[in-house]
Amino acid sequence: MTTLLEKIATQKARVVVVGIGYVGLPLVVELANAGFRVTGFDRDPAKVKALNQGHSYIEDVKTEDIAKHVKAGLMDASSDQRVIGQADAVILCVPTPLKTTKDPDMSYIEGAVEAVVAQQHPDMLVVLESTTYPGTTREYVATQLMREGDFEIGRNIFVAFSPERVDPGNARFGTRNTPKVLGGMTPKCLEVAVSLYKQIVDTVVPVSSTDAAEMVKLLENTFRAVNIGLVNEFALICERLGLDVWEVISAAATKPFGYMPFYPGPGLGGHCIPIDPLYLSWKMRGLKMPARFIELADVVNAAMPEHVVQVTAGALNDKRKAVKGAKVLISGVAYKKNVSDVRESPAIDVIEGLLKRGAVVSYVDPWVPSFKEGTHVFEGIKPEASFADYDAVVIVTDHATIDYARMVREADLVVDTRNATRLHAAGAKATIVRI
Repeated sequence: MTTLLEKIATQKARVVVVGIGYVGLPLVVELANAGFRVTGFDRDPAKVKALNQGHSYIEDVKTEDIAKHVKAGLMDASSDQRVIGQADAVILCVPTPLKTTKDPDMSYIEGAVEAVVAQQHPDMLVVLESTTYPGTTREYVATQLMREGDFEIGRNIFVAFSPERVDPGNARFGTRNTPKVLGGMTPKCLEVAVSLYKQIVDTVVPVSSTDAAEMVKLLENTFRAVNIGLVNEFALICERLGLDVWEVISAAATKPFGYMPFYPGPGLGGHCIPIDPLYLSWKMRGLKMPARFIELADVVNAAMPEHVVQVTAGALNDKRKAVKGAKVLISGVAYKKNVSDVRESPAIDVIEGLLKRGAVVSYVDPWVPSFKEGTHVFEGIKPEASFADYDAVVIVTDHATIDYARMVREADLVVDTRNATRLHAAGAKATIVRI
């Protein structure tokens, strides 16, 4: 271990990051910034090619930050798992989606761990960053790493878990200045992992175990999912009572203690909030203890896209127009504003719901010129196109680059799920229906 600690302390340790997407790529850059020789391992040849050419494919990572490290020989990428065998430290940043049954899909973690097992050697640090249920690192990762050869956790193989805290589009907090929670399988494992992470992040927050670190991530995202579910239900209640939920939230937010604002919307999206709490819910079902808040929040949030479809159909009906055959424009298909990520976006469910009712659906999104869902490729219209060509415009994602003032001047009907038109309602030609 002393040799490994010395390698890390002097930046001579070779690091491989498995999975170079929204989590892995920023981590690769920070490792290179700290002076480590780092390789991004990914099965996607497009990502490998782009990184090796010095190009970024993620908004939060600048191309120049990659190019300088590639040119200096500190950074490269590969789809050959043999690069893992050259690593002193391996960090796993692979997806953890849900199956159609809403059970955890562990295939990406399993594949990544199998690649490490095939290439592992003594004095190697393995850190899992992928969000998962408590016990994954201890029960699966560590067990697999000890199944072949003379490997003992904390003696010659070191295992830790550190939950990713990536917030795409956040200009204030990135990898370096976001505190990093870290749990080790043993005190020695934690020591080795801390020695690496303290060189690439400003603040390391050690916890007592990998299970605790896994639970931290689930608490963070469950907190958000449950509170969004609560405020979505408040939106439905306010709608029934004839109240403006946005006014209510704005007024409540003036309280300087005991309250923080969350906002309703068309449903949850992204790689974390709609998925991660259900990993805990699944785990607790196996222990005969239902996670009632999590499951109820999921029910409320999952129903929001259909509610948007129903409100749109009702608003068209008030205009004496049937939803069947109506031309509907979806404004924004990314899962959050000012990013290009469409994973789990509620816009997809809204589009599918409208298509099932016979609507002719188009979309506009300056961040997402096209996207694929299943076997169908959707192509967006140009942002400068007229909103007057549509029977209804549904704002699903409130990108800052959309001209909402022009939208309400040109459109006949706007269904606003994000309160994006609040500053432009006065004198608007459009009928604005807010959710």
